[in-house]
Amino acid sequence: MAHELGAAQGRGGRALGPIDSDALLRARVDLAACFRMAARLGLEEGICNHFSALVPGRDDLFLVNPYGFAFAEITASGQLVCDFDGNVVEGEGRPEATAFFIHARLHATLPRARAAFHTHMPNATALSMVEGEPLAFAGQTALKFLGRTAVDERYNGLALDATEGNRIAATLGDADVVFLRNHGVMVTGPTIAEAWDDLYYLERAAEVQVKALSTGRPLRAVDPDVARRVAAQMREGDPESARLHLESVKRVLMREDPAFAT
Repeated sequence: MAHELGAAQGRGGRALGPIDSDALLRARVDLAACFRMAARLGLEEGICNHFSALVPGRDDLFLVNPYGFAFAEITASGQLVCDFDGNVVEGEGRPEATAFFIHARLHATLPRARAAFHTHMPNATALSMVEGEPLAFAGQTALKFLGRTAVDERYNGLALDATEGNRIAATLGDADVVFLRNHGVMVTGPTIAEAWDDLYYLERAAEVQVKALSTGRPLRAVDPDVARRVAAQMREGDPESARLHLESVKRVLMREDPAFAT
């Protein structure tokens, strides 16, 4: 049941102001762009994957895609605003059950994760299905994720209750990316742009790793000292690079698929 977006109380009893409608619209457009480009790149799986982001200025409400729609159909206005109790505060429809239990608990317990993208994108998911560490740091793109990944080793079926969502959030811990064994990946970030950037490059890193392994020849790892230095260099420029990356995505879509922003 929808109700008016207004002031509320946040964590620790602090007052939360009313929604900044302009900031919310910008977040809606940014998230819609991520859905549409993810669809173009084949990063989604039917209607079963989900992206979410906390409402700007609020830590008690989040945007998420409604159940039953492919990523290619998602628009800025078509996203739902939900609270952590499962109420749809704004929008038509309802979130998919696993989307709610994973994303609500992730945002509730890890407020630093202001954006959370869950996919079954093929190459990263393939690496979640093999023994050992999923991501090998043998290519430059993979070094973006050095020291930033976790692995949820216990596949436990569909996330249909808060307990499973809490377990996944606890596994993520201080990492930004969690490989969900036999399932897929969850990518989180402090902004929508940074979550998108990581999602895109994670799949690219996984793709070249799968291709390299398909040769049957052993991977040649990067020298650990060089790897750490490169990872630090990448992290220093990540926020701005991610912002520019998402801006480029929106420009492409405005030329070729402008309905995303409606």
